[in-house]
Amino acid sequence: MTDTPLHAKTPHVVDARFMEPPEPFVQTMEMLDTLQPGEKMLLLLYREPHPLYQVLTRNGHAYSTELLPDGTFEILISR
Repeated sequence: MTDTPLHAKTPHVVDARFMEPPEPFVQTMEMLDTLQPGEKMLLLLYREPHPLYQVLTRNGHAYSTELLPDGTFEILISR
């Protein structure tokens, strides 16, 4: 988890591109717990997290995914 970096979409970012499972999931869930209603977080990964999508949907979180040219998946998650 990064120390509140500046990002155009949200200051709440988990850069998990170089983390091994299950660390990206753990860090994402921990950050989601700190967000206030209406806030968003951004998860950065080099693979698409299909199991995470199921958990987010089950827990009522909205998300959108964008694949960047460098292979990064940006997953913007709303609380």
